[in-house]
Amino acid sequence: MLHSVVLTLVTGVCQAAWRPAVTGLVSSRGYKGDAPDDTRGDLIEIPLPPWEQKLDEPTDIKRRRLLYESRKRGMLENCILLSLFAKRYLNTMSEIQLQQYDRLINEPSNDWDIYYWATEAQPTPDVYQGEVMDMLKEFTKNRNQEQRLDAPSLEYLEKQSQ
Repeated sequence: MLHSVVLTLVTGVCQAAWRPAVTGLVSSRGYKGDAPDDTRGDLIEIPLPPWEQKLDEPTDIKRRRLLYESRKRGMLENCILLSLFAKRYLNTMSEIQLQQYDRLINEPSNDWDIYYWATEAQPTPDVYQGEVMDMLKEFTKNRNQEQRLDAPSLEYLEKQSQ
């Protein structure tokens, strides 16, 4: 599995043999897990609170929050992908781009959806399609063939604050 993850992140092509269920369009927020279809009726869906945009959040606080949320995901593939994307683009995003990114990484309840949209293994729902998603899709292609095996260290943040 790790080999396919590395191959996926390096080549930008999703070739994993195993794929959990994809929820498709986000109509409700909940999590049932990656179990096969529940024929016995004993699986429960855990309701998640609805995502709410933070309207009066200062831009510098929003950037820090989004950096943290990019690094702390529900799956390693997105931790690596989104934290490297955030390192490259977060400090130069406009307020509108920051709002798009916030919605993209926080509204869907399934991290696999974000991963499949970014790798273009699944079509992106219109609600998440936009400039930031285009940037993420292009970043995911890794045209320069950068080695992307881990989230970036946080040392770059100290250099920026000096």
